[in-house]
Amino acid sequence: MKKILVVHNRYQLTGGEDIAVDNEIEFLKNHFQVKALFFDNKIVSRYKFLKLIFTLKNRDSITELEKVYSEFKPDYVYIHNTWFNASLEVFKFLEKKQANIVLKLHNFRYDCTKYFKSKNHLNNKKICPACGYSYKKLKYFNKYYEDSYAKSFFVFLYGRKYIKILLNSNFKIAVLTKFHSDHLINLGLDISRLEIVPNIIMNKPIVKTGKIDKSLVYAGRVSNEKGLSELIHAFNEVDAKEVKLKIVGDGPMLKQLIQKNKNKNIKFLGQISNQEVKEIISKSTAVITVTKLLEGQPTLLHEASLLKKPSIYPKTGGLSEFFPDDDPYSFEQFNYDQLVEKLRLLVTDIDRGQRIGEQNYNFIMKNLSIEIIKEKYLKLFK
Repeated sequence: MKKILVVHNRYQLTGGEDIAVDNEIEFLKNHFQVKALFFDNKIVSRYKFLKLIFTLKNRDSITELEKVYSEFKPDYVYIHNTWFNASLEVFKFLEKKQANIVLKLHNFRYDCTKYFKSKNHLNNKKICPACGYSYKKLKYFNKYYEDSYAKSFFVFLYGRKYIKILLNSNFKIAVLTKFHSDHLINLGLDISRLEIVPNIIMNKPIVKTGKIDKSLVYAGRVSNEKGLSELIHAFNEVDAKEVKLKIVGDGPMLKQLIQKNKNKNIKFLGQISNQEVKEIISKSTAVITVTKLLEGQPTLLHEASLLKKPSIYPKTGGLSEFFPDDDPYSFEQFNYDQLVEKLRLLVTDIDRGQRIGEQNYNFIMKNLSIEIIKEKYLKLFK
């Protein structure tokens, strides 16, 4: 049985990518011998963080990787997120070991790397579609990342090197959608290195308790780039008094949104487990995302389809690849008048929403079932 070492830097707030990696590990264990090496972004000391900024190396992480690699002796090293404590040095270490590397790209943040010089950032757009941060016009440099010169400079250096690694290495790269594959080909990647491998969603049975309520569910990071302010504004415009909006998750905007909210039908549930999220979705009318980013494969939408629930979502990145072509609830990204129309369409005809949920489930089972995706993974690690 082949051995796979999974390397992943967990996010400070658990999100869809962390859940996707956990799902993959659970699935891969059925077919391979798997060991996971996780890092986190706890800052041990200011000195080490500054050293990481300028060298893009974390010696502690590489020491840990070296120990695990030598003991486990994997046939493949399957890398997910390396930001930031895992560090980009993992690629250099593994290439020296002549390891078989497979990298999975879950998002487009590597594309937001050229923008420390203010005149270049965002190409005159208000929000960067890769990272979600806003343009801050300064004389020479763009302090766009968390309003910090040091962090913005770190992102610039990190991303510039990441792009070079992607373009100049030979390892396989797995992406979630054809859209993402085409995007990388346009950057100059050889198509032979790319495989389209959607995230696997473990469809564990949900026991429904109580009646289905009239509610819309958002679950994810509560931040500007996820469009929460626009979602709340659109929901208030619809003024559907019998429908609740449930916002699940944590993030930098949570406190502010709670303080501003005057609608009793908007409920903030905070950070809860993925299993609890699925239970809430199972009793809901639909799920919704209003992201301002290029997206890969939001776990929320995939899980909703498996639970036969419709989704309201923007046409961005490869999202439309996970739904039938005639899905009535997608809207043009940043067209918030259209978002209001889709919300009204859903809440005024909930029976239709249930039928669309059934169609979404059938689409997933036909095109993205566990059996179909399993073959993609087996090909990836053949």
